[in-house]
Amino acid sequence: MKRSPYLVGAISDTHGLMRPEALVALKGVDLVIHAGDIGKLEVIEALRSIAAVVAVRGNNDKGRWARGLPQTAVAEVGEVQIFVLHDIKELDLDPVAKGIRVVISGHSHRPSITKQNGVLYLNPGSAGPRRFKLPVAVARLRVERRSVDAEIVELNV
Repeated sequence: MKRSPYLVGAISDTHGLMRPEALVALKGVDLVIHAGDIGKLEVIEALRSIAAVVAVRGNNDKGRWARGLPQTAVAEVGEVQIFVLHDIKELDLDPVAKGIRVVISGHSHRPSITKQNGVLYLNPGSAGPRRFKLPVAVARLRVERRSVDAEIVELNV
């Protein structure tokens, strides 16, 4: 990976739909993180056309293609560790104690960015089929040394 700053794209809950708008919003990142409910292998392949991909299995990721996906993953971006899981309710570790600066999850389809005890919690929302009146979104992170900033990018679909 290149020198700092690093750009990281976060996407979740595509449910088999790889929107061209999401690919455009993530273009130029150094790493893409998919927080589960991918839907099909072709979604990961499309994301790999942009950058390296770290992906975890969501509760709807079934079948042979999904068996090799982990439930959780840790991505090291510069000096920052990013913990990835699908459902934040299943977080079974203390990020502060483990030196994790960012936790990325999906599942709720609700985009959000919160900070607690020095840890940034990010849910990029859903980039797949629209659910209720929730926005269709992805997120972008900028990592510089140990500093992390995040933004939600609503897709115009």
